[in-house]
Amino acid sequence: MTGKSSHFFSFLLIFQPRKYYNFMRKTRKAILSDNDQFLEGPKSRTTELVFVLRVIFQFIKGFRKLHFVGPCITVFGSARFPDGHPYYEKAREVGKAISQMGFTVMTGGGPGIMEAANRGAFEAGGRSVGCNITLPFEQTPNPYMHEWLEIRYFFIRKVLLLKYSYAFVVLPGGWGTMDEMFETLTLVQTGVIHNFPVVLIGTDYYNPLMEYLEFMVEQKTISPNDLHLIKLTDDIDEATAHIDKFITQNYKVKERKNQLWWLLERP
Repeated sequence: MTGKSSHFFSFLLIFQPRKYYNFMRKTRKAILSDNDQFLEGPKSRTTELVFVLRVIFQFIKGFRKLHFVGPCITVFGSARFPDGHPYYEKAREVGKAISQMGFTVMTGGGPGIMEAANRGAFEAGGRSVGCNITLPFEQTPNPYMHEWLEIRYFFIRKVLLLKYSYAFVVLPGGWGTMDEMFETLTLVQTGVIHNFPVVLIGTDYYNPLMEYLEFMVEQKTISPNDLHLIKLTDDIDEATAHIDKFITQNYKVKERKNQLWWLLERP
């Protein structure tokens, strides 16, 4: 707290205690229950300001933490597949293959498919990182990450998972996985991001989805070319070759190594 701020709050406390306590109550309520109030419409100016500051802080925290971890490939999938499940083992192989390509494996940082992909990279000697989300169930950080951070808001998490990634690999998953995949496909379709490979692993799981996408083409809600934005396969070598082709043709991958000591940055 600055000197001027301290004098202001002291003035309120001494001469207008009711305003002081009302201000502190509103601020505390905004800090403790911002998630509950996020979609409830307009709030007090203090509450809205605290929310904006929290969002800014979350972005800065993510940028600082992830600036030197890349280049990354992000793996999505359900948190509900346990160790030993076929999809878990497939994700583990995916993580290993990505690390062997020279990329950092990035996930949502939780259990299930996310843990498996991080684990595959971790055990292969590659780099493994995650953006965990604060949830009342399921989402606890897995132990196979070299770096990870905790995010309060889904929209910030999705930005970070995309910002530092050169490709997405999507294994079987639920609402969250579909949300992340389709938002990315929308960004590619609309030209917000370019030449970004999205690979689906799990033909048995995703074939019905592909059939529905073909139905959408028939209904003219998407174009035939939109189907080319997705590569569906069970073959990890085919998946990595597809990703490598996209990246080689369209990007110059660089690692960031110019840490600034006066910003307390580290690799």
